[in-house]
Amino acid sequence: MRAVSLGIAGLSALCFGFSGTMAKFLGQAGLSPLEAAWVRMAGAGVLLLLLLAVVRPRALRIPRDRLGFFAAYAVVAVAAVQCLFFLAITRLPVGVALLVEYTSPVLVVVWVRFVRHVRLPRSAYLGAVVAVAGLAVVVEIWDGVRLDALGIVLALLAAACGAGYFLMSESFGDDVDALGLIGWGLIGSAVVLTPISAPWRIDWAAFGGVATVGGHTLPVAVVAAWLVAVATVIAYVTGVTAVRRLSAAVGATVASVEVIAGAVIAWVLAGERLGPAQIGGGVVVLAGALLAQTATARPAPRAETVVLETARG
Repeated sequence: MRAVSLGIAGLSALCFGFSGTMAKFLGQAGLSPLEAAWVRMAGAGVLLLLLLAVVRPRALRIPRDRLGFFAAYAVVAVAAVQCLFFLAITRLPVGVALLVEYTSPVLVVVWVRFVRHVRLPRSAYLGAVVAVAGLAVVVEIWDGVRLDALGIVLALLAAACGAGYFLMSESFGDDVDALGLIGWGLIGSAVVLTPISAPWRIDWAAFGGVATVGGHTLPVAVVAAWLVAVATVIAYVTGVTAVRRLSAAVGATVASVEVIAGAVIAWVLAGERLGPAQIGGGVVVLAGALLAQTATARPAPRAETVVLETARG
């Protein structure tokens, strides 16, 4: 069943990979990044909660003693990641900010080892490091780096919140329904983003038109629907499911494949060509993810350590 879990993680990375390209189309239609983020979170939250209300109403129940956890998930695991990354790229090159944010797998591994005191197989550590090294090649960190201190801090905070997403997705108990957590988390993040996104200023008429990026023209309404349904609802649902089955450390590293998926999607839909560095770095990222996933297959002896939860079948 490990292969199924890895497949779910890969599907999540693929779906998340559409985010950047779909956001570019919305930007071309006149929406700011924060407005696009609000549409994404609010639309996905409403869609998922409506679906749950019909097919799984029990999922909408929030235990009173877990209200704080739900609020923290909405603020840290969803809203903060997007806002902090947006602020970081106003002071850093996108590639550098992206690389810093995707140190999340390393942060997860460090947290699991030194805070939870769980001894991980060496492949988990090595896989995380290899994946980050591959990302450095993908974004060509050696080309035009501008180290703005505040920008680096913001990107590191985004990485920390990203690590929080994986850790929190793994840690909730059976009293919390995963789908309900995601739905309320998305709605909560939209509420948090409302004051800074100012959705009342969105030109809603733009959704009736089309947007052209890289020689490709798409209906704005279709782009928004894909961003909401695929790049958010399906992406988050499969992502949390994968983390619950694989563990936070392995799930976070496999999620690094999102960068490669995003690059390929941008190449196909937005005309952004992949250079030798992107292709070579992508191979390294995939190698790191593959190496990390073997951590579920070779757990440390129970007598000496706590074993990471493997696929639940």
